[in-house]
Amino acid sequence: MKNKTLWILGLLTISIISIAYSFTKLANPKKETIAQDCTEIPNTNAGSDFKPTIENKSKPAGKVPKGMVWIPGGEFSMGSNVEDESLCSIKGVTKDAAPIHRVHVDGFYMDQTEVTNEEFEKFVKATGYVTVAEQKPTKEEFPTANEADLITGSVVFTPTPSAVNLNNFLQWWRYEPGADWRHPYGPQSTIKGKEKYPVVHVVYEDAVAYAKWAGKRLPTEAEWEFAARGGKTGNLYAWGNDLKPKGKFQANIYQGHFPIKDGDTGEDGFKGIAPTAQYAPNAYGLYDMAGNVWEWVNDWYSVNYYKSLAESGKTTKNPKGPDAYYDPNDPTEIKRVHRGGSFLCTDQYCTRYMVGTRGKGEYRSAANHVGFRCVKSI
Repeated sequence: MKNKTLWILGLLTISIISIAYSFTKLANPKKETIAQDCTEIPNTNAGSDFKPTIENKSKPAGKVPKGMVWIPGGEFSMGSNVEDESLCSIKGVTKDAAPIHRVHVDGFYMDQTEVTNEEFEKFVKATGYVTVAEQKPTKEEFPTANEADLITGSVVFTPTPSAVNLNNFLQWWRYEPGADWRHPYGPQSTIKGKEKYPVVHVVYEDAVAYAKWAGKRLPTEAEWEFAARGGKTGNLYAWGNDLKPKGKFQANIYQGHFPIKDGDTGEDGFKGIAPTAQYAPNAYGLYDMAGNVWEWVNDWYSVNYYKSLAESGKTTKNPKGPDAYYDPNDPTEIKRVHRGGSFLCTDQYCTRYMVGTRGKGEYRSAANHVGFRCVKSI
């Protein structure tokens, strides 16, 4: 019997795993790219210099909201001069994070951590909200699908039994019927005991709904990067320029052979997703601004957006992203920006835990490595 979810896999997986899809499109399809050990230093373009960050001096009156920290805002150099997606083999596909350009953002409050399962559960209990992954797809959305194929679910990372060609990401992702924020790996899984883990399997509109209920909003991409940089100028990572200061990882990312079963060595302390706040915060007191789960931000994704800002020759004040989405790899897909990378990011395949780099995802697609955090204007 044919897999009834195959059509959904084709529609949803290709969209949500957008980092991998970029690689699939850009890599030489005739070249076999197998995961390998890698210790290369990121290759940067020395001609694209960062200018100093200038923080705003004003501070808000009143008490800082619970679970949030004050981000002063200011003027900074946004983007990345890292030339390679992977430190090993995938060259040149971080170009959507270039060129570096000057941006000013006003001050705001930001959640210290990604929104957790227990926080999202409070929202659901208070409102009765049903996430997109829990909603049965409709014939209006997928007119060519058979009724029997219209089943709830989401995308789940599935390790491969042995080394594989990294050009085909469909080998390590599957559409899992019944997977959602309560059941991250399918109907038999649970979040019991994982209250402090970041909520996953949420799409953009789920994140927006939670933020509105909480009296908050999603950050712009510029706000997110300013906060992640912690007032520092041009660092590779949210904590500095050394991936492992004093030999210790500062984020939950993937070590070992990707994407092989039991390939993640857990050298950073975790194999797979981790509870929030397991590593030192950045200079603004924010946890997990790299790794663990990707975070939705409010901006549409457009591959040329940074170029258009830089060409203006001006410092852009409070940018809110492009007016329209555009990804030449998926010109018909509606995409929003992701930031921060996830527990699946690895120097063998995706190094977008580097602070200036970008992710992207189809706005109504969910997966078990995508979550969010909120901000609040003063």
